[in-house]
Amino acid sequence: MLRKTRIALAAIFFLAITAMFLDSTGTLQKYFGFTAKMQLLPAVLALNVAVIVGVALLTLIFGRVYCSVICPLGVLQDIISNISGRRKKKGMRFSYSKEVKWLRYGVWVVFVAALIAGVQAFVVLLAPYSAYGRMIESIKHPFMPVWIVAAVTFVVVAVLSWMNGRTWCNTICPVGTTLSFLSRFSLLRPTIDTDKCRSCKVCEKKCKASCIDISSHRIDYSRCVDCFDCIGNCKFDAMHYRPAWGTAKKESPAPAQKGTKASSAPANAENPGRRAFIAGSAMALGAIALKAQDKKLDGGLAPIIDKARPERETLLTPFGSRSVKDFYSRCTACQLCVSQCPNNVLRPSTSLERFMQPEMSYENGYCRPECTLCSQVCPAGAILPITPEQKTSFHIGVASVDRTLCVVEAEGVSCGNCARHCPVGAIEMVRQYPDQDDSPLIPSVNEAMCIGCGACENLCPARPLSAIRVNGLSVHIKD
Repeated sequence: MLRKTRIALAAIFFLAITAMFLDSTGTLQKYFGFTAKMQLLPAVLALNVAVIVGVALLTLIFGRVYCSVICPLGVLQDIISNISGRRKKKGMRFSYSKEVKWLRYGVWVVFVAALIAGVQAFVVLLAPYSAYGRMIESIKHPFMPVWIVAAVTFVVVAVLSWMNGRTWCNTICPVGTTLSFLSRFSLLRPTIDTDKCRSCKVCEKKCKASCIDISSHRIDYSRCVDCFDCIGNCKFDAMHYRPAWGTAKKESPAPAQKGTKASSAPANAENPGRRAFIAGSAMALGAIALKAQDKKLDGGLAPIIDKARPERETLLTPFGSRSVKDFYSRCTACQLCVSQCPNNVLRPSTSLERFMQPEMSYENGYCRPECTLCSQVCPAGAILPITPEQKTSFHIGVASVDRTLCVVEAEGVSCGNCARHCPVGAIEMVRQYPDQDDSPLIPSVNEAMCIGCGACENLCPARPLSAIRVNGLSVHIKD
């Protein structure tokens, strides 16, 4: 019953998070957004005390159920391990192994140091929720640098899970290591009744965390993820999930009774596990094929030149973020905001300093005033929730005009596209030469009114660089 309950809850969390990443409308976020906000590292960066305390209490009471139920990367490992275990004669493939302390705690120390120092490029590589988000987003929108990182992460996690179950979770993952400090003292935990145990080692061979040493009747609770597989597979009722006090007997192992054979899991003759794993891997790795881009033509004759990305004096960060520095210090690069952005304004950065963290640019679209999806889905507090009504009171950047690129001066034609589409009326068309009534109209920006949405930059007909561009504000201003 415990195992079935755990599997049901894990399936709900896993499917909800996956569906939310795949959804581009923001509809599912209303129902499943809580699953992202319950992830530990985003909650720490968002200073979400309720979630942090909740996860800590959950671990102190029930053990590391967070890793086996709430964490999507942990559930993914279980899925792959389960498929591998269904292969013929592979159902009893695990054995007890001591924790690799130097690697486990070495990675954790480096991770915490990077987190404190603000080296987010390293932090986001190991964050489990972010790693899973990148995998899903890379299938949905392949972006080569992020795709490479996501593919390598998936292959490493998949191989370790296929061969050894929870190796990544109990050796590399910093969140798992953090929770292991608390799980050692959990009130409820799997225990071994030495009077009933026949040392058949089924529980040890079924433990994907490799934390059960049946020869000494010990369980390493720092690595146990409370999957309850050991309890469900014990045929002698020797494994129980109960309060820690007064249950574990410090006795020598009970010898096996004469005539008692060690039980073994039955081998299924036919199993689709291998094919399912290969098909799943192929689907994820198949994202390497870049999307074929149709060549856009103007009237079917002349090719339209794509817009180039301008150099910005200050980076742009989304409406709802406090400042450039605060945004990048909190962002976990989970790609959830990128997956939800309907106008492709947000995309992963290729900069080493901000690698895979989102950045804004307006070549493919602009930040529409009515859209606040990224602020609604961010679980790390890098983007605070705002309403469409509040959005226009934020100033994240200021537009400026390069008149040498403006088609009015460069080609001698009238335009005014930027002024017509500015949602806050910050652009006015004025005479190029005020003393000449027949001089062409050129754009003039009221910097106090400009909010930095990028509508003017995106809709400017100049190519490849827009004649009007938006530079970010280091600290955002709110009216």
